[in-house]
Amino acid sequence: MAFDASHLHGVIPPLVTPMHPDGSLNLAAMPTLVEAMLDAGVHAIFTPGSQSEAYALSADERAQVIDAALEAVAGRVPVIAGTGAITTRDAIAHSQRAERAGADALSILTPYFITPSQDEIYAYYADVAAAVSLPILGYSNPQRAVVRIAPSTLGRLAADIPHFVGVKDSSGDVAETAAIIRACPPGFKVFVGRDTLIYPSLCIGAAGTVALSVNVAPRLAVGIYEAFRAGDHARARALQERLSRLREGLPRFGSYPVWVKEAMGLLGLPAGPARKPILPLGEDQRAELRALLASVGLLDA
Repeated sequence: MAFDASHLHGVIPPLVTPMHPDGSLNLAAMPTLVEAMLDAGVHAIFTPGSQSEAYALSADERAQVIDAALEAVAGRVPVIAGTGAITTRDAIAHSQRAERAGADALSILTPYFITPSQDEIYAYYADVAAAVSLPILGYSNPQRAVVRIAPSTLGRLAADIPHFVGVKDSSGDVAETAAIIRACPPGFKVFVGRDTLIYPSLCIGAAGTVALSVNVAPRLAVGIYEAFRAGDHARARALQERLSRLREGLPRFGSYPVWVKEAMGLLGLPAGPARKPILPLGEDQRAELRALLASVGLLDA
C-alpha cells in the first residue's frame, strides 16, 4: 500500500550522518541516533539533508545512509529520503534508488551552485516526479542553494502533480511561508526549516518543521508542536524561546555543520566529526558550547 502523505506532519530531524574520526561512515551508530529521536517523539526521520552532509557524500554513501535509516526506523515513523542534486539526471537516479529501498517520501532540494529559472525549477521537479511514484516535498533553501522556489511555482507544481505534496521552506521568512500556504491548495504540507520560526509558522498554518537543532533538542521541538496543538500557546512560546537561544548560539562554534555534531557529542550521542575540510572544535570552544547547552537546560551546569 502506498504511503499516505496526509500523515506527514510535526517535528522531523534532518538526521546527522554519523562518522568515524577518520571521516568514514559509522552506520553502526545509526540505530542509536534514530532511537534518541524516536524516544523524544519526533514524527518522521529525514536523511540525507544539508545537516546530514549530503553534499559531502558519494552517491553510494547516500544510498547506504538511507538504507541504514530505514533499517533502524523499521517502519515506526515515515522516512523521508533527501534526493536533490545539481542535475535532473542525478536527482532522478537518487530518487529511484530511494524508492526501491523503501523510503516513504522524498525531499528534493533545488539544484545548487547553478541558478535555474523558475520554469527550469518547475521542469526539474516535474521530470523527477514523472520518474517516481513516492510523495515529493520540494526543498527551498536559498541560503545554501542560491535559488528559491517561488510560491507561484510551488502552486503550479501542487496543482499539476498529485504526488507533489509539500515543501521544506528554509527561507527564514514567515511572510514567504505565508505566501506559499496561500499559493498552494488545501492539504499542501509546508514544513519550516528555520528553527527560530517553528511556533509562528505553526500559527499561520505550517504542518511542522524540519530543523537542524532537532538533532540536539528533539524534546524541545516536539514540545513546541505538542503545546501548539493542545492550544497552550504560552508553553509553546516559552519552549520556542529556549530553542531559539540554542539555535542563535550554535553558529559561534566552528563552521557549519559541525556545531550540531559537536553538541550531540557533548550530549552523549555518537554523531562523530563533520567531514573535512570542516574541522572539530577546540577545547575552549567545546567548553563554551557546553555552557550554551546548559543554559537552555540540555546539560547540567
